[in-house]
Amino acid sequence: MRVVMFGYQTWGHRTLRALLDSGHEVALVVTHPKSEHAYERIWSDSVADLAEEHGVPVLIRNRPDDEELMVRLKAADPDLIVANNWRTWIPPEIFALPRHGTLNVHDSLLPAYAGFSPIIWALINGEKEVGVTAHMMDAELDAGDIVLQRAVPVGPDDTATDLFHRTVDLIGPIVAESLELIASGRKDWTPQDRSKASFFHKRAIEDSRIDWTWTAEEIARLVRAQSDPYPNAFTHYDGERIRVLKASVSRGRYGGTPGRVFIREGDGVVIVAGSDARRGRSHGLVIERVRTEDGRDLPATEVFTTMGGYLR
Repeated sequence: MRVVMFGYQTWGHRTLRALLDSGHEVALVVTHPKSEHAYERIWSDSVADLAEEHGVPVLIRNRPDDEELMVRLKAADPDLIVANNWRTWIPPEIFALPRHGTLNVHDSLLPAYAGFSPIIWALINGEKEVGVTAHMMDAELDAGDIVLQRAVPVGPDDTATDLFHRTVDLIGPIVAESLELIASGRKDWTPQDRSKASFFHKRAIEDSRIDWTWTAEEIARLVRAQSDPYPNAFTHYDGERIRVLKASVSRGRYGGTPGRVFIREGDGVVIVAGSDARRGRSHGLVIERVRTEDGRDLPATEVFTTMGGYLR
């Protein structure tokens, strides 16, 4: 087949690598320009560089909405478009152009966690599995019929970084197998159950701010979800932003006002957490390691040296 690819960052890079290794002809690559967005400066392997290394023509676009792009797509005469981590809507005149349509690769177990940052949202929400889905694109974002889906378990100590590496390793095999299924003439794909669908927005720095009315379990998952190199979960103490690098749920239950720096436990310091804390029914969050505004990584006990005061 003649294939055109739309993709960006490491997800797109892995997809293009699989296409180049597949034996199918990659006729054109469309990718985004480099971005200074906090979540787009990481996992930023260049799709454009990989394409150029293999002599594949490249177009750089923020949106696929100009006449030159349409002319180039029609000239490429694709049997299939493959997309992964393309950050804007692809209109019907593009996704329906190829003979076999457009295959989109998304890093969640669709229909859940359509949209953006699915692994981070899934970890925050305590999901037991994450994964990758290859589906045929239609007019609704991440809603088309499923070609293939693969899952990996979420362990109790897994970070978003751990899960990124496990799921990104699924991309190559899923793309290769999907191409062979499509090339064989298969079209009996699995419709998504739209009653189970969810759609999530892009994450911004403000989404990493700790809300101390969340339970300690929820905050601990937020800390794991905002692992390096992602922007870390943060709070403020004595007017300084403190990034929380490692935290766990306390053994004991501690009552009081959420955000209160309360007591040492183990190797860390307990912060009162949860909307039920005033009734003494909540576990606290044990902060074990932090990063200060000047970039130092320190044990929490060296930052919270006296008990009392509040994290805001």
